Amino acid sequence: MLGLCKLTNNCAISVDLFKFAHNKQFSERTMKKIHLRVLAATLICGLTTVCLSLNSCKEANAQDVPPTPQVQSTELIRTSQSWDGVELPDYLQGRPELVAVKYVFPAGKKLGWHHHPVMNYGILVQGELTIIGLDGKTKVVHEGEPVVEMVNAIHHGENNGDKDVILYMFYLSQKDSLLAVQHPEIPLE
Repeated sequence: MLGLCKLTNNCAISVDLFKFAHNKQFSERTMKKIHLRVLAATLICGLTTVCLSLNSCKEANAQDVPPTPQVQSTELIRTSQSWDGVELPDYLQGRPELVAVKYVFPAGKKLGWHHHPVMNYGILVQGELTIIGLDGKTKVVHEGEPVVEMVNAIHHGENNGDKDVILYMFYLSQKDSLLAVQHPEIPLE
């Protein structure tokens, strides 16, 4: 705005010069030159004032516009081990088949003993899930946390909370491979 004030002062000087020229005795030709110069200066000052005003308005409006949200990426896990610290097996040979499964465990529900012959991992999107290995190792997965499941190790899951558990799991499998093998011969406590 300071620049705008200076330009306004310069425009006022042009008008003063025009008044000064009328009070003096100049030839008609000189008066025309003075008029043209004063007119040009006035137009330049006016246009510059308008441009600066528009620019100031644009800057003010730009500050009022909220920033556009950007895509965010957060790596949740990168590991070569399952949750119990055991190294994952090598990839299967042959054509892969990727499988995504949504599990819903009602509050108080226990899933039977089972093992996974293929690698899998997931995200717990609601609730709290307790995973218990046959060897007694336990892992509690909280809402929003990733989990890498045990491969070829018998375990089961329990929802000990008061709301449903929702778990999305992703399996790195092959066509016609089982995602889990149940062990009904092992009783749940």
